[in-house]
Amino acid sequence: MDIGIGLPAGVPGAPPDVVVDWARRAEDAGFASVACVDRVRYDNYEPLISLAAAAAVTQRIELVTSILIAPLREVTTLAKQVASLDALSGGRLTLGAAIGARGDDYEMNEFSKAGRGDRLAEQLDRMVELWEDGTITPSAASRSRPRLLVGGASGPSLARMARSTDGYIHNGGPARGFARARDEVLTAWHEGGRPGTPQTWSMGYVALGDAAGAGRDYMLDYYAFTGPYAVRIADGLLTTPLGVRELVQGYADAGCDHLMLFPAVADPDQVEALASALGWS
Repeated sequence: MDIGIGLPAGVPGAPPDVVVDWARRAEDAGFASVACVDRVRYDNYEPLISLAAAAAVTQRIELVTSILIAPLREVTTLAKQVASLDALSGGRLTLGAAIGARGDDYEMNEFSKAGRGDRLAEQLDRMVELWEDGTITPSAASRSRPRLLVGGASGPSLARMARSTDGYIHNGGPARGFARARDEVLTAWHEGGRPGTPQTWSMGYVALGDAAGAGRDYMLDYYAFTGPYAVRIADGLLTTPLGVRELVQGYADAGCDHLMLFPAVADPDQVEALASALGWS
């Protein structure tokens, strides 16, 4: 199982130089990817722009949106942006896309929340078509289009995944929940007539050592839209090396291909702390 790390681009107040330095440190530490969340009405950096900054200071590490709220964007422009970032980074982009869970991101956007699932399905099909027939270029020399993953737990989400993409991004939590979701993903994939096996990715949140309290505050704020359930999500924050290792082992045992651990604070020393917790240094 590959292990990636989120950029602090989703943590309110993260300085720009910290976001860029974080990407350098992540590559040096041996992480497989850096990833970004996507919000509109929140104090975060736009994910594709953040990953472009990360691409400019790295050579190897995969660049991931986990997830991009694609229905908030016009599809041909999005296809151009994604293709450009993938080409400029040497084919390192993985586009994770979903409909987004927060209504306020749609309230200030010209695209309605209503019908967003159908819109995402149409966007995925259209982007693949534009990339593969060469209408939208450039393309990376290593592949004809970026890797596409879809998030969401509903039946329609899994159907979108099986029809147009390379796999699935799970929304995190205990490994047993991922294992159940993976079974559903594999069923949808094979029922859709797809050969081979889909990629299955997931995520968690980390704030190690003295950062645990601030990390919990961030989790409660970021997931406040869920009401009382935000406390349960915050309780899943990884705050100790043992907790990190147990989660990683659980996901590896459950068949996860790629686990991304997102920071709940913007302290760049968390990169090395997480690498140490994983036993890499």
